Amino acid sequence: MLILSSTLTFCVASPSSSDPPTTSLKTIQHHLPYQIVILIILSLVFVLALLFAMGFLFKFLKLRKFRRGKPTSDTHPDQNKGKDSVVDGEGFVRKFKWDEIKDATKDFSLVIGQGGFSNVYLANLSGSRQGAVKVHVGSDRLNQVFKQELDILLRLRHNNIVKLLGYCDDLEEGAMVFEYIPNGNLQQKLHERNKEVLPWKNRTAIAYQLAQAIEYLHEKCSLQIVHGDIKASNILLDEQFNCKLCDFGSSKMGFSSTVMPPYCSRMKQVMIGSPGYTDPHYLRTGFASKKNDVYSLGVIILELVTGMEAFCPERGQLLTSILAPNLRAIEAEMKVEELVDPHLGGEFELEEAEVMVSIAALCLHQSPIVRPSASQIMELMKEKITSINILDCHK
Repeated sequence: MLILSSTLTFCVASPSSSDPPTTSLKTIQHHLPYQIVILIILSLVFVLALLFAMGFLFKFLKLRKFRRGKPTSDTHPDQNKGKDSVVDGEGFVRKFKWDEIKDATKDFSLVIGQGGFSNVYLANLSGSRQGAVKVHVGSDRLNQVFKQELDILLRLRHNNIVKLLGYCDDLEEGAMVFEYIPNGNLQQKLHERNKEVLPWKNRTAIAYQLAQAIEYLHEKCSLQIVHGDIKASNILLDEQFNCKLCDFGSSKMGFSSTVMPPYCSRMKQVMIGSPGYTDPHYLRTGFASKKNDVYSLGVIILELVTGMEAFCPERGQLLTSILAPNLRAIEAEMKVEELVDPHLGGEFELEEAEVMVSIAALCLHQSPIVRPSASQIMELMKEKITSINILDCHK
């Protein structure tokens, strides 16, 4: 009895004591891997979140440091970067504060140019670099002209167009800062007799470079531009007498070929251009087109060849009117040498002068349709003027 009961007790106790450990071991074997996986996933998420936060903080601090390093609050990258470095770095147009403009111009102390609605002052920029500050006098209409000109200039970057370095629009007066061009303008160089005579090769080069600038405006800008006021005083000359077209206050943007101004009476229409340079077709019709600039280029070429002014206020005569009979007689083998500027003292190439006069005649044709494009004018010059080919090779 004792043995049986002892055995029974052992048998009963054995299962009851052995079953729970078996169940516990299975539970650990099933649940342990899931806990580890969850722990690993949570750790990875935490590490990634930490790295993202650190990267964002680093980028924010870097941007803040960059902005603090700028002397003014805003800069605008130019779409076509130029070769020369501008005040804040290559290819940037800086936004100046008005106090900076006053300091740079020494409170507008030295006037180096004047226009109908603006003055140009000499400015000292960073270091020994000089600039030219064009200041518009305030009014609603002039502010509109300023914004339009600025909008156009921010899109331009060409070797034969004056470079915009910066601007200021803090107050009613608008200001634009340009590179300083030391040799004055073509009007002064050709027609002020106390100036040194401009050599023939420089004259042909200026005509070609001006055609390049016009081709760029008409055909190579994202929005095609008509300058609208091409004249000798708007052609600046650098140290090597290279052409720098300036003053885009009359420019129109978005022209494909010919555009009629918004509907208004003829009396209220604002005409663009200057006496002696303005296309007669535009004066008659009010239609502004690329061929207006081509006409003005023709007048400039005649000035370069003859040394005569486009318009003589004393006599009230236009150069185109004076030379009209000669231009019509080109096919009759007129004597071009009689038209060439006598101040050159015979130092010119007769064949090149004949080409220049024939191109001017094409540009000045009464019908805009017949006038060549700027690119066609360039091709004619490169084909027939030797010095132009040499100039083009050294670009």
